[in-house]
Amino acid sequence: MALAYSTLTYWLVNHPYIANFTWTEGETLGSTVLFVAIVVSLYLSTTFLLRYVLISLPSLGPKILKPITAVHSLILCLLSLIMALGCTLSVTSDPTVSFFHSICFPLDVKPKGPLFFWAQVFYLSKILEFGDTLLIILGKSFQRLSFLHVYHHATVVILCFIWLRTRQSMFPVGLVTNSTVHVIMYGYYFLCAVGWRPKWKRLVTDFQIVQFFFGFGLSSWMLPEHFFGSGCSGMWGLYFTGAFNVSLLVLFFNFRSKNYANKSRLDIVATKRFDHYFPEETIKLA
Repeated sequence: MALAYSTLTYWLVNHPYIANFTWTEGETLGSTVLFVAIVVSLYLSTTFLLRYVLISLPSLGPKILKPITAVHSLILCLLSLIMALGCTLSVTSDPTVSFFHSICFPLDVKPKGPLFFWAQVFYLSKILEFGDTLLIILGKSFQRLSFLHVYHHATVVILCFIWLRTRQSMFPVGLVTNSTVHVIMYGYYFLCAVGWRPKWKRLVTDFQIVQFFFGFGLSSWMLPEHFFGSGCSGMWGLYFTGAFNVSLLVLFFNFRSKNYANKSRLDIVATKRFDHYFPEETIKLA
């Protein structure tokens, strides 16, 4: 057990590339406002263009879509697990970093080291998740291409960029909880794509709600330190994150009430949808 811990700590925290990582605006990949603007604009324009171009064309069948979905989901499931472990070990393996430090960075914190490395990986992984939208469009499952889905994918890229640019306090908490949810969610997608539809989808939905209240609770603990103590880094970024999370929570509760109001009816719909495409949509939240 000790050997496994030390090996993971080396490869996910103490490896020279990770330990010496520095996020530099204008130099690090994706570290400019222009990059974010181009990526989000391309995502939105491509989504709406393909949505209306492919509507008159036949959809890819499940024999093609399910293997692609399985590979895509497995990659994101494993990547999410690595990010959650890496960020957690970056805090727990460093005796100079307390838990409170991980939710309230000093005002003079520098964007370097393992925590900011994993924030950069998390940021770039959100671009990889655009593949979720492409799979929905290729399968012509347009009822899943909701406002919440597109809004989430586009805005979370901006959110992660703000984490890095403002050296935002509390981003390690958001990274670990969101990555953990994604391990479960993409694991669910993968199992469905290979032919086994687990019965614990609602657990994924409820876990997503829990992560919001957990984050809000820690924020209420951290804010007094910022206003009455030595201060915490990246507060305007935290305000943006809070507003974004509240908007998602409202939309998500609406999604949850609609999707679980009539469980028996939804089970029939979900089964039919699985037979033709792949698992029904589980909304992903930042």
